[in-house]
Amino acid sequence: MPHFEVSPGVTLAYAVDDFTDPWAPAPTVLLLHGLAESGEAFRAFVPALSRQARVVRLDLRGYGGSTPMPADHPWRFDRLVDDVVALIRHLGVPRVHLVGGKIGGTIALAVAARHPELVEKLAVLGGPASLTNMAGRTPGWRAQIAAEGVPAWVAASNAGRMGTRMSAPALAWWTQMMGRTAASTLEGFLQMVPSVDVTAEVGAIRAPTLVVTTTGSGLGSVDEVRAWQERIAGSRLVVLDNDSYHVAASDPDATAALVRDFLAD
Repeated sequence: MPHFEVSPGVTLAYAVDDFTDPWAPAPTVLLLHGLAESGEAFRAFVPALSRQARVVRLDLRGYGGSTPMPADHPWRFDRLVDDVVALIRHLGVPRVHLVGGKIGGTIALAVAARHPELVEKLAVLGGPASLTNMAGRTPGWRAQIAAEGVPAWVAASNAGRMGTRMSAPALAWWTQMMGRTAASTLEGFLQMVPSVDVTAEVGAIRAPTLVVTTTGSGLGSVDEVRAWQERIAGSRLVVLDNDSYHVAASDPDATAALVRDFLAD
């Protein structure tokens, strides 16, 4: 897995899946995962996208194969945005299609608003513009992680995240994958999460934008999502019938097909 250094002692890992025709130009799709995940969260998207695009799956700072962060790391949302910009420049491409799930979608919104020259198209999958409503959840999550460990917290919180339709084997896979996240990374990251709000910035987005949510998302009602989505000129909202808020995980085939068709349009 390739790595690159974004600051002294901090490297970011990313995977590249490219099954495009080598004699034809192809766009780059950059996928940004959510809390307590890695690029593996978009595993199901690779077959759908990698014939038409070079697919890059980033492990965000502190996650997956990237450098774990100490519990006292001074997390800043702006630093996560800067990390994505640094990767785009590291890849040596002028623009990317940007796709994000959960807080990865929030990061993608900020990148598209602040760096419109870098984003060709934008897809936000279950990602809220504001995470301030997480203030009531994160202290309990931090306490459970400290007392019982990351896998126990993931297992206890996955029902709301993944919804009631996900199979037991799928839930077990997600719990194992997410449970590998360093507890120290989550301690600091979860303190930052409730401060994240890019609602005031979304009106600056100029890239064609697809927003996907569910009928029962715990991160915001359909009306709340539509309120900020409609501020993005020409954007499109798709609502899938489910009670998850991690739509890329609960409905991977349907969501990947939506993204594929949106990017190809």
